[in-house]
Amino acid sequence: MYLRSLLALILLWAAPAWSESALIGLKRIEQASPWKAVGRLDMSGGGYCTATLIAPDLVLTAAHCTFDAQGVRLPPQDLVFRAGFREGRVEAERKVLQIARPDAYHYKDKDLAVRIAHDVALLRLHTPVATHIISPFVLEPELLSRGVVSVVSYGRGRDSLPSLQQTCAVLDSFQGVMVMDCNTTFGSSGAPVFRRDGTQIRIASIISGFAEIGGVRRTTGMALPALVRDLKAQMIAEGAPPPPRLNRLTVGTRATTGAKFVRPGGS
Repeated sequence: MYLRSLLALILLWAAPAWSESALIGLKRIEQASPWKAVGRLDMSGGGYCTATLIAPDLVLTAAHCTFDAQGVRLPPQDLVFRAGFREGRVEAERKVLQIARPDAYHYKDKDLAVRIAHDVALLRLHTPVATHIISPFVLEPELLSRGVVSVVSYGRGRDSLPSLQQTCAVLDSFQGVMVMDCNTTFGSSGAPVFRRDGTQIRIASIISGFAEIGGVRRTTGMALPALVRDLKAQMIAEGAPPPPRLNRLTVGTRATTGAKFVRPGGS
């Protein structure tokens, strides 16, 4: 039973057991247009995750996408959000000004269920994206414990354009962790999990990673509403920092980032 198995979550990269729904590469503009609020979050060190615009100046992604490989927090200026990134073209490109992460999230937390349940980061953009250019997605207000969902993500071997899995499922949830059979891979971290309600499409979760549950590899995510409310309040309390100063490099200096996702294929 998934609820009991979640108590012993073990992250790994193993043979998949995905939903039968195939991935669709969003190559044509008419395919990609409804999803252009989804974009690639690129790190200055060369790696990337998936992220989504939820307000003109706010982007949602996984918290672990804002750390380097040693578990050190990346500064905002190391991140760039490229909305609707598709074969080198973007609908909008913005630098990140501010990052909010849950206090309960720890990059190397040994309690994996707790880590997954809080693996969310909210990013404030340096400049808002006008809503006539891109309409942000809204969040599902309630926890989705089961049901049919869709995922739009970038990933290893398909990082030049977004891919859509129209149908996969939330199989169960427990203590803020959601278990799904969606097709995700390196780079899909932070990808939005969408629930369709009539004509309305809302974000029900975001992708944290993979887990082995009962010997089967599954995709994991988390409940969002309370986390995102807290992160918005945290941003207001902290106040938006001033734009970062650009440091001019001189002879004998070099820029270093220690970015987590340095290998091809992302996270």
